[in-house]
Amino acid sequence: MHQSSLIESNINEYLKQHEQKSLLRFITCGSVDDGKSTLIGRLLFESKMLFEDQLAAMEADSKKWGTQGDDIDFALLVDGLAAEREQGITIDVAYRFFSTDKRKFIVADTPGHEQYTRNMVTGASTADAAILMVDARKGILTQTRRHSYLMSLLGIRHIVVAINKMDLVGYSEKTFRTIVEEYSRFAEQLGLKHITYIPLSAFKGDNIIVHGDNMPWYHGTTLMGYLETVEVDDTRMQQAPFRLPVQWVNRPNLDFRGFAGTIASGVIKPGDRIRVQPSGKESHVARIVVHGADLPRAVAGQSVTLTLTDEIDISRGDVISTADAPAHTADQFETTLVWMHEDALLPGRPYLLKIGTKTVTATVTDIKYQVNVNTLEHTAAKKLELNGIGVCNLGLDRAIAFDDYQHNKDTGGFILIDRLTNNTVAAGMLHFALRRSQNIHMQHMDVNKDARALAKGQKPAVLWFTGLSGAGKSTIANLVEKKLHAQGRHTYLLDGDNVRHGLNKDLGFTDADRVENIRRVAEVSRLMVDAGLIVLTAFISPFRAERRLARELLEAGEFIEVHVDTPLNVAEDRDVKGLYKKARRGELKNFTGIDSAYEQPENPEIRLDTTALSADAAADAVIAELTQRGIITG
Repeated sequence: MHQSSLIESNINEYLKQHEQKSLLRFITCGSVDDGKSTLIGRLLFESKMLFEDQLAAMEADSKKWGTQGDDIDFALLVDGLAAEREQGITIDVAYRFFSTDKRKFIVADTPGHEQYTRNMVTGASTADAAILMVDARKGILTQTRRHSYLMSLLGIRHIVVAINKMDLVGYSEKTFRTIVEEYSRFAEQLGLKHITYIPLSAFKGDNIIVHGDNMPWYHGTTLMGYLETVEVDDTRMQQAPFRLPVQWVNRPNLDFRGFAGTIASGVIKPGDRIRVQPSGKESHVARIVVHGADLPRAVAGQSVTLTLTDEIDISRGDVISTADAPAHTADQFETTLVWMHEDALLPGRPYLLKIGTKTVTATVTDIKYQVNVNTLEHTAAKKLELNGIGVCNLGLDRAIAFDDYQHNKDTGGFILIDRLTNNTVAAGMLHFALRRSQNIHMQHMDVNKDARALAKGQKPAVLWFTGLSGAGKSTIANLVEKKLHAQGRHTYLLDGDNVRHGLNKDLGFTDADRVENIRRVAEVSRLMVDAGLIVLTAFISPFRAERRLARELLEAGEFIEVHVDTPLNVAEDRDVKGLYKKARRGELKNFTGIDSAYEQPENPEIRLDTTALSADAAADAVIAELTQRGIITG
C-alpha cells in the first residue's frame, strides 16, 4: 500500500479511512506506442504501490524485455502477456488498483491498435474519466480521433489529454500549444466539454505527481492532482431517478420474497412508491435488506434486496423504477452500434441483446448511416465491418425498460451476442424509442390459426428446403406439393427465383441482401402458417442464423428443415441454369459454394441424399415424414 503515517500509529483508523474513500475508475487510451502502459507503471511506482519483489522483477524484466536501455521500463508492470512483451504493445485490457491518501483508483490500460478497438470499448464502458495519450512527436492520429469519438459515445464526461513524451521534443511549449489547438477543434465537433490538457513525460515523471523543473511555462494541475479531485460518476448517478435492474428473485423461504440487484441510479427508502417495468405495475418498498440487516436508505452503486408491500409478478431482467419518473418502455429504437467482430453486421440477422440483467432477441432493421471517425461525416452503409460505428434502427422481440444512454449507462447500454457462437459482436447505446413502437399494437382476431387449420383438415407447417444451387430443392418441393395437392391438402410453394420477381425484386446477392431475402420469406411463411397452410420454401438460405430466425418465428413442431444434401461437385455437374460456369468465370459474384459460404444444417428434421435418391423417392420420403409427424393424416 502507499505510505501513510496511520499505518504504524493507528491501523484501524487507516483502514476506516481507506474504506470510506471514493473510487475513481478511469482508462488510458490513444494510439499505438503513445506511452499508456508506461504511464500506469509510473503511477503505481510513484504512489508506492509496488512491493520490493515486484521492483526487483521489473528491473530483471527490463533487462530482458525492456525498450528503455539501462533504465526501468515501467510498461512491463502492465503488459503481462508474452506477446505484449515481445511486440512492445498492449493487446488485452489490463486492470490495476492503486490508492492515495485521498482516493482509490481502478485503471484500465486499453490497447492502441485499431485491431483491438473492441478491447478499448470494454475498458471504457465502466469508466468515470479517461486519459487520452498523445505522442508529442506525432500529434493527433486516426486512433486518437477514433478513441475520442468512442469516449463521446460512451458518455465519458471527464477527459485528460495527456501530451506525452515531452522530453523527446525538448519540452517545447509551442509543440504543446499546437496539439492543444488541433484537438480542441476536433473536440468541439464531438461536443466534448470537460477537457484538461497536461504536458508530461511518463518515462521521466514530469507532471505525474509533481511539476518538476523541465516545463516552467506550465502552471496547471499534475495528473495525480487531477485524478484525486475529478468528480466520480456515482455521485452524479445518485441524483438521477431510481433504477434497479432485477438480477435475482430471492425466495429463501415461504415468508420472504425479495428482488435483488445493484442500484443503477437514484436513492430508495422504505415507503417509496415504485413501478415495475415493462409491466407497469406499482407498489411500495417495504424493506431494504443487506446481509440480513435492514437499511433506512440505499443509493446508486449499492447491491440490495427490496421487498414490496404487494405481491406482484417480477422476474429477472425487469426494472424497478421510481413511480414519479419511470423508465421508458419500447421494442424498437434508434441506437449507435460499435461493431466488434470480424464478420460484418448484416441487417435482418437475429442476435441476442443483453441490457442490464435482461436478454432478448434483437434484429438491426436498418443502418441509417456509418460515421467516419476522422471527418465525422455520415456515409451510407449496408453493413458494418470490424470497428465500424453506425447509427441503426433496432427491433426486439418484446418490450424492455430503458433510458437514454446519455442519462443512464446501465439502463441505456447493451451488447449484441451472436446466437450461434455466443461471441459478443457489438456494443450499443440506446438513444430513443421509435415512434412506431408506441403506436403499433397487435390486433385480436376471432378466427385463429387453429380454426383455419381445422377447416382444412391438416396441421400448418413450413417445409424449409435448403441446399446448394442445383441440389434439386425446387424439383423436390414441386413434387411434394403435387402429391399433397392430390390428397386435397392446402399448400403454397415459395420458390427462390419466383419470389425475386416480386416481393424481393429490390434485393441483390450480397450477404446483406441474402439475409434480408430470407427474413422476408420467413415472415411471409409465418403468415401463411397462421392461415393454416402447409408452406414449402425452396431457397439456398446459406446461413444458419437466418434459418434459425425462420424456425423461431413459428411454434414448436411447425418448422421442418429439409436439407437437400448434394455435394458441390455433383451440383456443379448438373448446373441446369449455367450459374456455376458464370461463377467460375468471375461473371457472378457472391455465388454460394464458389465465393460465398454455405453453412450446412447441423440437425435437420429431414436429410435427402440426392446421390442415392431420385427426386420422386425424395418427395415420398418427405410425405412419409409429414404423416409420421401428424401434419397430414389418412
